[in-house]
Amino acid sequence: MDCKIILKKQAEAGNGRVKKTFVVIYFMGDGPSVDYGKAVKWYRIAAEQGSADAQFALGVLYGNGDGVPQDYLEAVKWWRKAAEQGFAPAQYNLGKSYQEGQGVPQDHPEAMKWWRKAAEQGYADAQFVLGVLYGDGDAVPQDYPEAVKWWRKAAEQGNVDAMRNLGIFYFKGKGVPQDHVQSYFWSSLAASRGSGGKYNNASNTRDRVAKLLPPEKLVEAQRMTREWEISHPRK
Repeated sequence: MDCKIILKKQAEAGNGRVKKTFVVIYFMGDGPSVDYGKAVKWYRIAAEQGSADAQFALGVLYGNGDGVPQDYLEAVKWWRKAAEQGFAPAQYNLGKSYQEGQGVPQDHPEAMKWWRKAAEQGYADAQFVLGVLYGDGDAVPQDYPEAVKWWRKAAEQGNVDAMRNLGIFYFKGKGVPQDHVQSYFWSSLAASRGSGGKYNNASNTRDRVAKLLPPEKLVEAQRMTREWEISHPRK
């Protein structure tokens, strides 16, 4: 019997884990097309049973208008359900909705609340955004050391934007003592993992710093970069 038929029968019988697997087959597609209509159907069943990841995914479909008419109110509704269960990606999206005023009235403190919840769970995108808010003094008092703290957490998970910002702040001595070795280290990592404008910005900082480093310090910074790359394989 076809795998989809088996999964469908088990999903209809109430197997939540199978529902998720079955939805992934339709949503991601195992052929030339993606059936968003079926994805919506099965995500909704799982979401209404309380599955946080299904609630999040259903919100994404509504936010993008995939398989359903685009509806930010409905997207926020499902993200909130998942966010209240502690699902970090939903907390991040809910924060973004409040920041941009999509599906909810614009509310920067509320955005900050949800981003912090996601960041404290280790969600790198939220950690990066939290650093930006502290760096800019947006919705919170400007605090460069706090910005650096959150960017470091995100950068350790491979967030290129956070790496780039750390390189700049170490170069300028903002929120941290000026340290050209650290600036080269983070800028080099950002350049190696970034592309387009992200690569250009990071490589420009890296190359500027390289000219300021004594030869032995440049060798040290390059060694640090190589060792970090080895210990943090790309996903």
